[in-house]
This record gives sequence, structure tokens and C-alpha cells, in this order.
Amino acid sequence: MKLVILDRDGVINEDSDEYIKTLVEWKPIPGSIDAMARLYHAGFKLVVATNQSGIARGYYSHNTLASMHDRLQALLAERGAKIDALFYCPHGPDDACDCRKPKPGLLVRAQQSLGLSLAGVPAIGDSQRDLDAAAAVGARPILVKTGKGAVTLAKMGAHPTVPVYENLSAAADALIANRT
Repeated sequence: MKLVILDRDGVINEDSDEYIKTLVEWKPIPGSIDAMARLYHAGFKLVVATNQSGIARGYYSHNTLASMHDRLQALLAERGAKIDALFYCPHGPDDACDCRKPKPGLLVRAQQSLGLSLAGVPAIGDSQRDLDAAAAVGARPILVKTGKGAVTLAKMGAHPTVPVYENLSAAADALIANRT
């Protein structure tokens, strides 16, 4: 079975240092929904794993987050695709949970729920915490330059240790062509 793990903010939708707090603020990055649909139609199961500390901070509710995810699923359904599993951490950075990336708990939960190993599974993110969480479960980290990706890449220096793509669309094309 082919599987891909995707971070949400900065990979699928626009990110904001002020948080994405409402459905109106949730805006897909151009090409990201089509990229997800291409992956799905190429036989990949789509798994989203995302930190959502805005819940712990009181910026939005679980219901508001669900409305954002419902919108994402609806956009994918228009293209004959779907997210197969979605996992999120609602905790803040001081909550001492095991699921807030870069800790691997969110991905461990995905692994247990799906009943399979994530070893070698591509995991696309825009931050070092995404890459670290993926590496901790043996997944294959991939960086996109959208969201916080350009800043993350700059901190890596001239020789990044992971594949880097302009956006989710380019990463999806590489995965489908089996180039990464």
C-alpha cells in the first residue's frame, strides 16, 4: 500500500503566524488540492498529521477545526479524492503531550490506527518539527518551500539532508513519478 503523510498549515493551506482561526481564513495553497487528488488517484492513501495549538490557546474550537477539515474533504471530493485519516494535536507547547510535533506521538497514533509501519513512508512538511517527527518513526521526510519551508531550508544551509520541493504539487509529481 502506498501512503503519504502531509502536514496541513504551510503545506496544504496558507499558514499564518496569527494562526488560521476561522473557515474564512483557511485558504488552500494554489495547486495543493489538485496535488492531493493526483496522489490519491495514483494509489496513495492520504494521511494528514497536524499541530493545532490554536485550540489550546483558545483561538478556535474543535468544531471550527472540524469545519476547516470538512471543507478540505469537500474540495477533495469534488476531485474524486479523500483524506483517508487525519490526526491533530490540540495541545500547546507547554502541555507536555507526546503528540505535538516534533515529538512522534501523532505519527505513532497514525501508525497504530492504520495498522502498519511508517518506515520509509514519505512525510511532507514545511518545518523542522515535521521533518523530525517523521524521522523519529522511520518515515522519509520531505520539505516543501511553502509556509515556513523557505525559512526551514535556510537554516539547513547549502546541503539539505532531505529532498526539497517548491510546493506540494512538485513533491506530489516526484512521488508519483517515483523520483523521490
